[in-house]
Amino acid sequence: MGTPTARIEDYYDALRSGDPLAPFFAPDDDLVKYGISERLVGYDAVAAGLRAQTETTENWTVGSDALRVSERDGTAWFSDSVRLAWTDSESGERHDFETRWSGTLRERETWLFVGMHVSVAREF
Repeated sequence: MGTPTARIEDYYDALRSGDPLAPFFAPDDDLVKYGISERLVGYDAVAAGLRAQTETTENWTVGSDALRVSERDGTAWFSDSVRLAWTDSESGERHDFETRWSGTLRERETWLFVGMHVSVAREF
């Protein structure tokens, strides 16, 4: 089963490698994933969004430097600061962001995300 920390780190590895990401998410209608520029609701929408992302991007950099995870009674919550960079495989454009992550996982047969929020920090 592993730990929620290991599951999050496995997700980062899968993102770097271009592996399928949908299996990290709970197959629930009330699942919500916020990305830098999107809001996806329900497993089917999240899975489709992640599939499209994987198909149109490459050369990912995922640099976690502040992962904090807490766990109690089969639920875990986390926050992290992550440098995300990737190349758009269609245009060749490189994107690079300092992002903030937070989310919740539930323990089932393995730890699965039931909510995730990724945003870009903005200086004022």
